[in-house]
Amino acid sequence: MKIAIYGKKYALDFKEYIQQLFDRLHAEKVELSIYRPFYEFIINETGCKAFECSFFNSPAESPDDVDFLISIGGDGTFLESMLYLKSSSIPVIGLNSGRMGFLANIGKEEISKALDAIFNNDYRIEYRSLIRVESDIDMFAGYNFALNEVTVQKIDSSLISVNAWLDNEFLNTYWTDGLIVATPTGSTAYSLSVGGPIVVPGSNIFTIAPIASHNLTVRPLVVRDTVQIKLEVKTRSDAFLVSVDNRIETLKSNQGTINIRKSKFELKMLQLPFNNYYTTLRNKLMWGLDKRN
Repeated sequence: MKIAIYGKKYALDFKEYIQQLFDRLHAEKVELSIYRPFYEFIINETGCKAFECSFFNSPAESPDDVDFLISIGGDGTFLESMLYLKSSSIPVIGLNSGRMGFLANIGKEEISKALDAIFNNDYRIEYRSLIRVESDIDMFAGYNFALNEVTVQKIDSSLISVNAWLDNEFLNTYWTDGLIVATPTGSTAYSLSVGGPIVVPGSNIFTIAPIASHNLTVRPLVVRDTVQIKLEVKTRSDAFLVSVDNRIETLKSNQGTINIRKSKFELKMLQLPFNNYYTTLRNKLMWGLDKRN
């Protein structure tokens, strides 16, 4: 078995768990390929024992012959790790070394159980839809897809107006601070904070949610994910922001038309027997913390 590992800095109280992880992987004779800056942090900053592995420094160098990719960090790290997938056939699993994690949903106390499940082939693959943004200019160095959401936002204190079309049918003009187009996976991210609904992965829909709309009757809208969404952004400023997940680009005001649609490929997430989407919802949103329960 060969596993790629991508990670970021973590708190020192996670050190014993990271050491347990690599001790177990070596005991199982797993071939490892690790993001070099993360390896250097593990060895030089936390004092973990050195171990044999190969390295990659960029998405271009990441291996394409691995069985899994493990992301170590929070949800932001998980989103970054997607750029290092050479193939959409490689499943990803997120180990949470931070705080809340809907994507990095394996807690440090569950690492041993997670490895047991992987080595015993006791898991299933969950497919998560992606969303892509297109424009007349090259954006995001070709990595113009997102797992959570595509967002257009103002760059300063002035409102923007966003004309929106669905399959060339005019929908609305949003006077707003920004507009979010979220996947089901992204429904528990930025979209949730502006009043969007929680959507179960695999529901085949997008949520269109305004940020601080200047019209109180404009609410989040759920549409099927087969539509093409065209957004025309108008602003008094010279520019506005476009983001895919946690990556941001600045567009000039005369570059204000973008198209959003479902990506042709999906992300494969490893689903372990002791942890599912509803378990994550209850734990992360603290559902059921009621003395009547």
